[in-house]
Amino acid sequence: MKRIYLDYAASTPVHPDVIKAMNEYFTDKFGNPASIHSRGLEAKAAVEKTREEMARMLGAKPDEIIFTSGGSEADNFAVKGVASALREKGDHLVTCAIEHHAVLETCQYLGDNGFKLTVLPVDRYGLVDPAEVKRAITDRTVLVSIMHANNEIGTVEPVAEIGRICRERGVYFHTDAVQTFGALEVNVDKLNVDLLSLSAHKFYGPKGVGLLYLRRGTRIVPLIHGGGQEWHKRASTHNVPGIVGMGKAAELALREMPQRVAHATRLRDRLIKGLLEKIPDIRLNGHPEKRLPNNCSLIVKYVEGEAMLIKLDSLGIETSTGSACSSGTSEPSHVIVGIGTPAEECHGSLRMSVGRLTTEADIEYVLDQMPRVVADLRSMSPVYQAARRGKPA
Repeated sequence: MKRIYLDYAASTPVHPDVIKAMNEYFTDKFGNPASIHSRGLEAKAAVEKTREEMARMLGAKPDEIIFTSGGSEADNFAVKGVASALREKGDHLVTCAIEHHAVLETCQYLGDNGFKLTVLPVDRYGLVDPAEVKRAITDRTVLVSIMHANNEIGTVEPVAEIGRICRERGVYFHTDAVQTFGALEVNVDKLNVDLLSLSAHKFYGPKGVGLLYLRRGTRIVPLIHGGGQEWHKRASTHNVPGIVGMGKAAELALREMPQRVAHATRLRDRLIKGLLEKIPDIRLNGHPEKRLPNNCSLIVKYVEGEAMLIKLDSLGIETSTGSACSSGTSEPSHVIVGIGTPAEECHGSLRMSVGRLTTEADIEYVLDQMPRVVADLRSMSPVYQAARRGKPA
């Protein structure tokens, strides 16, 4: 059976050119960048070359790039590091209700340990109102963290405007851009950010590597102590193959971005249009226009999301109900709840995300199979049967 992968928002396959670039750093060029012999210097040169390239692509300076183990570490480092560094200045953090768990739970952890936390609501499309951010900032605010685009519903937030507000108030601003690099322009000056998180496996690079952009002069306390790597800001032996792979993946992502975005947008629009036409009682989550080019997030009424996943997987279609980081829990997605979805509909969420290897034939197969799956599940649903009769279940 052919497998159709529609979960690119969760992870992407490593690009063949990325694997090729990484391979020699697993074998011949395996040295530790902290060593001063030839192999060590060779590895260090590869790390610093990637640092320069990532800085150039983000509109940053090389010494503003700190390599991490991925997006979650970068988010934790940004939030905990700034909060700890500025504890004497203030004790207030601002974020929003639909942030990734790596930001939201980190803020909640700090809230349980003496910090005051403001969690801003979003509208029905998942948009944060910059005016609400402005009202939330106080003289005790040390950090605002609002994601560039939501990983579940695809809504792109007004980050540049929020960043301007933070700069006017002298408050550090962090954004989680894990979902946007390679899909949208990510330039740290244009976005008005002081800190920004990326993860390589979202743009066809390897898992286990990412970075935190840290603007010069931004005060921060290390999250990981030990060696003197990353200017004593992040201890740990460098993941040289991963860092090299991230650099190559980023290079390819920006070079091919116009083609990739056009391809994803065309397939996404076909998928959304087809599903809305073929299946009754469903609706699109997220903003209809201000959304990631590859994201199709839906509420399917009278159906459990996990039941849909199982049925679709049996037909060779791999997708998700939302964030891969929250899979395995019976609780509805905090993002779906946060946009005001009625409680009885929250479990009917489905996220399909296309990528560079998705084909038109894949989309047509999904459009052929999905209505049958939904009809089959609804035929077994007492709630659906009651709704058809116009009576409560």
